[in-house]
Amino acid sequence: MNLVQISNLDKSYGQLKAVSNFTLSADQGELLAVAGPDGAGKTTIFRTVCGLLEYDNGTINLAGFDIDKDFDKIKPLLGYMPQNFSLYPDLSVEENLYFYAGLFGMKKNEYQQKRERLYQFSGLGLFAKRRAGKLSGGMKQKLALSCNLIHDPKILILDEPTTGVDPVSRRQLWDILKTLKQDGSTIIVSTPYMDEVALADRAIFVHNGKKLIEGKPNELLSHFNSAIYKIKAVPSSGIMDQLNQIEGITSRRFGSSIHLYTRPQQNMEVYYNRLSQLGISAESISPIKPELEDLFIQLMEQSDA
Repeated sequence: MNLVQISNLDKSYGQLKAVSNFTLSADQGELLAVAGPDGAGKTTIFRTVCGLLEYDNGTINLAGFDIDKDFDKIKPLLGYMPQNFSLYPDLSVEENLYFYAGLFGMKKNEYQQKRERLYQFSGLGLFAKRRAGKLSGGMKQKLALSCNLIHDPKILILDEPTTGVDPVSRRQLWDILKTLKQDGSTIIVSTPYMDEVALADRAIFVHNGKKLIEGKPNELLSHFNSAIYKIKAVPSSGIMDQLNQIEGITSRRFGSSIHLYTRPQQNMEVYYNRLSQLGISAESISPIKPELEDLFIQLMEQSDA
């Protein structure tokens, strides 16, 4: 059953087309990742879905309700966690939870039961009296997520919940999301991290407000249509510029190494002479399997062409 259905969504800011003909669906108990760089349109899509922005064209239905006609029925079913920490820094962890429980008209006994479950769930019980503004980045995000879970929403919309969070807290947050999914929640999460995309049931790549591709993470790489090689060389700006001047080759910096892309059937040996002139030996070049980031870069460049 589709709990979230977005069809042909358009949103502009003046002359800027932020979202163009965007379609998305998510089933009950599904974890969907929306991936793309800053400025791709992810936040605009999420704010529009949550009723915080008006849109130009399209339809949005959550749990069978039209967002324009039935938003009062949607609110109790929806949890939205924005990209920036949005709770009250001068209130303690427990005071923030209590405040959000009050917004949903929760009775004291019910709140106490859910508070204890959320403390156990998030590990925040030891920090109940600490002011939210004094929490670490990871604990702030856990508190924000807990506040959004206080009313047991069926649909969770999370905008880059792990940006700026340490690797251990990132993994803990995703473990929490997996548990919520298993309990039947529908979760749509945006992320710039391809390792997080691999943890989702399905993924959508977005660039310039347009959908590039959609599918299960382990199936997306079948759409990559280049040969790819790794070069053991320092990816200085000079060497990158010279590599990209070689016809038939595209290069990208990947950490401390370089990835080279060629046509699928192209023999790499035809480039050895030119590469040796740049100080790159044949022994430093090895074929590798593409990663999701390689696919995204390829699709993004095709979209811009």
